[in-house]
Order: sequence, then structure tokens, then C-alpha cells
Amino acid sequence: MDAHDSLLELIGNTPLVRLRTPDAGRGATVYAKLEYLSAGGSVKDRIGLRMIEEAEKSGELRPGGTVVEATSGNTGAGLAMVAAAKGYRAIVVLPDKSSAEKIATLRAYGAEVVVRPGGLAQHDPEHVVNVAKRIAEETPGGWFSGQYDNPANPAAHYLTTGPEIWRQTAGRVTHLVSCVGTGGTISGTGRFLKEASGGTVRVIGADPTASVYSGGDGRPYFVEAAGRFRHPETVEDVWPDSFHQDVVDEILPVADRDALLTIRRLAREEGLLVGGSSGTAVAAALRVAAGLGPEELVVVMLPDSGRQYLSKYFNDEWMLRNGFLDGDPGGPRVGDAVPAELREQPLPYLHHHATVAQAIDALRARAAAGAEPVLPVGPAPVGPGRQPTAPELVGAVRLAELTAAVAQGSAAPGDPVGEHLGAPLPRLGTGEDAAAALAELTGSGEALAVVVHDGHGVGLIGADALRALLGSG
Repeated sequence: MDAHDSLLELIGNTPLVRLRTPDAGRGATVYAKLEYLSAGGSVKDRIGLRMIEEAEKSGELRPGGTVVEATSGNTGAGLAMVAAAKGYRAIVVLPDKSSAEKIATLRAYGAEVVVRPGGLAQHDPEHVVNVAKRIAEETPGGWFSGQYDNPANPAAHYLTTGPEIWRQTAGRVTHLVSCVGTGGTISGTGRFLKEASGGTVRVIGADPTASVYSGGDGRPYFVEAAGRFRHPETVEDVWPDSFHQDVVDEILPVADRDALLTIRRLAREEGLLVGGSSGTAVAAALRVAAGLGPEELVVVMLPDSGRQYLSKYFNDEWMLRNGFLDGDPGGPRVGDAVPAELREQPLPYLHHHATVAQAIDALRARAAAGAEPVLPVGPAPVGPGRQPTAPELVGAVRLAELTAAVAQGSAAPGDPVGEHLGAPLPRLGTGEDAAAALAELTGSGEALAVVVHDGHGVGLIGADALRALLGSG
């Protein structure tokens, strides 16, 4: 009888599929390892099972215990699935940028979900890892799996993923391309393939442009489950023990736009519905393959399914609002009012540590120059050529409201302006239809909106500018 005793027997052993997009036809052959076809839907099933089994062996996790993890979603789902199959309780702590589908999946497995703000410094008590550790300590029978530093993470891939690829390619694989998050997948898989090949396999990381792994400044980015965010107030950025840097030969940066457009192409041209980190990995793999000969073979890891991101990456409205789609070329678009050269200028905004007095001075200066006395508030300046991401603009200040607050005594001139924020300004993506944007802006009652391109705020725009663009001003 062809059957299994447990769902856990179906973790791993995922297929390889040759990519057939026109770009994949240049240079080396590219095969994608479809990790979303594992039992729980992602590459993290492997480490979920391995970490729990090792904790059982060591006695850290006992019958009736509780599995606790901090995750962007996939590891939590893998752990929740294994916990459900083995009879454990699961508590998962996620950052608030996690997709609604990921949160719903965790709850479907019976996991308790705790959502905390993303983008916090590592030492902040509310950072997801610190919250998860605290919950594990305070919960009787609690065990913190700690994927970032758990040796069972890379070991799972050394023992399963690497051997699978070697067997499936009959030892012909010459290059491995994988995103780097915790580092476990690329470290364990890469180490096995290097050992099996006598050191000839090259291991290449794919990384969001802003991630510190590839030399970025560590500021937020839009691709989930890849890269490394570094808060500007983090004193020491300690990289995961699961990431064995000696295994990786090179790390290639990939822009969010390239990653997200790549997964939309994969769905429509290959029938592969995969998540954003898969787009980062495939974009890098195609770049690698283009410089190789036809006798070489590239394997790229596709970590999870696009079903978890239908409300984001595969949603045209979300993509347009965040400036990742160019929109309909048939009519004026919001971006036409913000020429490319202006997008390179610093976005006018206030740092949230600026004082109320400094904010009032800046707003009065805008009013004196004939501009609307309104400014968004966001993170510390990050240098020339780097605009804040739209989600970093957490609020706005308006001159009338701020001066009134000072007059009433509810705000002091020396207070950080971040303590007195009003609602964030509306966002309009550069690819959005200008007429629809004008109607939305006037209906919001706000004087200005933040113009967003490739996820970053690149300018402020008012109704008059949109009317002028449409020829009705």
C-alpha cells in the first residue's frame, strides 16, 4: 500500500523543475527546487521538524510542552504543523508586516499568534525575538526554538536538502542560489554540495538591496522572509549563528521591484505561484546563469508559495499603491507630476526625534514659501540617494495642530515630535491614474499625499499639482 503513517513523512523531497522563461534560456540551465510543495508549504518545514526532534532528544521539549518562535511566518507555520502533529501547543510571534494569509495559516494550525511592531532595534524589549524568549520563559513547559541560532537549522538542510539536490541532478549541479534569512538553508545545503562536489559547486546568496548581508544600510524592504534588517539604533548587529559565511562565495543584491515583478512573471509564464523571496532568488539565479555556459547547471531555491501573498504581491492595487507597477500608459499618472530628476532629491520630512519647536519652525518655513504647512515624520536621514520607505513614514504633523497643542500645554517645545504625531499622509503610487488619485486626495480632506516609487517616498503632491497635470487647474 502506497501510504504514510504521518504527515511528517511528507516533509522535504521536493521536486526540481527547469525554468523556461526567455531569460532562463540564456547561458546555463536553471532548475528551481519547489520547496512550497513540502507538506506545510515552505522550506521551513524541514527545520521545524528537525528543531523539534532535537529538542525532544535533549529533553528541552517534553510531552505537553509549548513551542515558541519569533518568525516572519514560514518557520512558525512549519513549527505549528509539526507541533499539531505531535500534540504540542505553539505560540508564534510575528512582525506586523507579515501578510494576513500567514497569520491565518498559523491560526488554522491552532497556533496562538502574537503580533508585535516590526522594525525595532534588537535590544528593544518588544522586538519579536525578545518577546518570544520572554513568553517561553514565562510559560510552563515552554521551549524557544530560536531558529536564528539553533544548529538544527543548517543541519536540517545538510542532511536533507543538499543530498536531494545532489541526487536529483546526478551530481551535475554547479551553482546553488538561495536567499539568506536565518542563513540555515544556504549554509547547510551549500556545505553539503561543496563537500559532495569536492569544492567545485559555487554557493551564491540572493539578498534584498537594503539588507545588510549584501552591503545595504539595513533599512526596511518589502520582500518578506529574506535578508537582514538593521535598525539604525541597534548598537551591535549580531548575525545569526545559523548563517555560516564561509560557505557562501558571493551575495548578489536584488531590488524589491525586480523580485516582485519576477514572481508575477513566474506565475503567468511558468505557472509557478511563489513568494517574494523566490523572486529575489530567481532574479539572482538568472543573472548568474546568463554569465555561464550551457554545460553548467544552476539550482535555485524557491522557499514558499505565493498563496501567502495574494493580498500583497499579486494584488495590482497594492503593487500600484507602493509604486511597483507603472500603471496604464494611456493616461496621465501620478509619477508624471514628479519627474525622475526630482525623485532623486531628498523627500521633505521630519525625523521623529526632532523637537516640536524644530518642527514648528520647519512648518512655518514651508508656509512662508507658499507650500502647505504639513510634513510627514519618519526615521533618521539615511544619506544621499536613499529615501525612506513609505511604511517608515509613521505619521505627519500639521502647523495648526502643533501650535494649538503647544498653546494648550499638551505639547512642549522640547518634546520629540514623534510623541505628537497626527495621522499619516495618504500615499499615491507613481503608476496610479492621476484622475483617480485626485479624486481620492480631495475626498480624504488632506492637503498633500506622499508619492511612492519602488516602495520609497519620493515627493509630496497636492491637488493643485494633479489638476495641473490633468489640464484642469
